[in-house]
Amino acid sequence: MGTGYRRVLLKLSGEALMGSMGYGIDPEVVNSIALEVKEVVATGVQLAIVVGGGNIFRGMKAASAGMDRATADYIGMIATVMNAMTLQESLERIGVQTRLQTAIAMQEVAEPYIRRKAIRHLELGLVVIFGAGSGNPFFTTDTAAALRAAEIDAEVIFKATKVDGVYDSDPNQNPEAKRYKSLTYAHVLNKELRVMDSTAIALCKENDIPILVFDLNVRGNIHRAVMGESIGTIVGGSCEIS
Repeated sequence: MGTGYRRVLLKLSGEALMGSMGYGIDPEVVNSIALEVKEVVATGVQLAIVVGGGNIFRGMKAASAGMDRATADYIGMIATVMNAMTLQESLERIGVQTRLQTAIAMQEVAEPYIRRKAIRHLELGLVVIFGAGSGNPFFTTDTAAALRAAEIDAEVIFKATKVDGVYDSDPNQNPEAKRYKSLTYAHVLNKELRVMDSTAIALCKENDIPILVFDLNVRGNIHRAVMGESIGTIVGGSCEIS
């Protein structure tokens, strides 16, 4: 069976890595993600990954508690590198070749982010993990994912979350909530649907990069998404409720 995509950027939230724990990194969850990534890479798809840091430190939360916002964001960027290194180790342990590139120079543990080098790694079949967000405070890791996707010419962003798509209202509070099969960028921005922040959505719209939102907790979903199966919600099409 042929794949639906050639080059994909996978956005993992920090929260996804902590599983059912209240804080930190759940090794079982990371190992499970690594195994799924291995399956995807075996199909010949080029895969880049951007990892968040919310399981360790949230810059916005610290800033609201009185910390300088730029400092808080830099600490958050360092938290993403901790997650990225953990994921890299899990992947390498099961035989998946990787490169970790960070937007803040950390030459002892990672390569600096260099666009052409990242693309070359992908062409050679390596999984490229991007750490430290965009390297700039005041930008989320969602925006970093949109930026990197545009830079490496990814065909789609996979936004792996804890829910199985985007709903017209909170499904936890409203049992009648309906899941969208597809959405326009404008609808997401106008209705302020929490897919990604508005900067990331605008960047994807500008560069015509669709966003597929799906549930990471369902085993095999990353592989299904790569194969072009109809899962989750695709942002970038028309508005359609399932």
